[in-house]
Amino acid sequence: MVMPVVPMDVDPETGIWTSDGLPMIYVPRHFFVNNHKAVESALGNEQYSQILRQAGHESAYYWCKVNSREHSLDPEATFHHYLKRLSQRGWGQFTIEVLDIASGYARIRLDHSVFVAEYGAAGRKVCTMFEGWIAGGLDYISDELKLGYRFECDETSCVANGDAECIFEARLNETAITETAIAG
Repeated sequence: MVMPVVPMDVDPETGIWTSDGLPMIYVPRHFFVNNHKAVESALGNEQYSQILRQAGHESAYYWCKVNSREHSLDPEATFHHYLKRLSQRGWGQFTIEVLDIASGYARIRLDHSVFVAEYGAAGRKVCTMFEGWIAGGLDYISDELKLGYRFECDETSCVANGDAECIFEARLNETAITETAIAG
């Protein structure tokens, strides 16, 4: 396997790691997923998924904004770079199967998901954390291209649920588009 090319700097005085111009934290996968499972158990899957969608959306949008400047990338290239970096950092292997911003549709496959690896055959979808990340990256493209679109993303199949692959489909959020048009 080829080692990922993810630039990492560690400040010798503070110990803070940075990559792509952003502070990072390096933790074992089981540590992160065990915390994830504990919060999910306390809040319930649906409530926790809603919180993750919002927080993930905000984080992905911010990451794309910073990295677009950091690497002088156009909006779509920034989204590709985002999924590449997620893949290089161990979240799983993301593949963009369809990215049609003009029609408001994207389909992303995820192989070797960190959540499937830790949950195993859970009998349900477990990769929903990525829904907000994908929607946030797509909303970044929309805003940069001044399209006024808002995306929503759903995990439509998951290996942990017995499906052949983890698939995310993003479509236009018609309610958000209408609200944006009225506000504008």
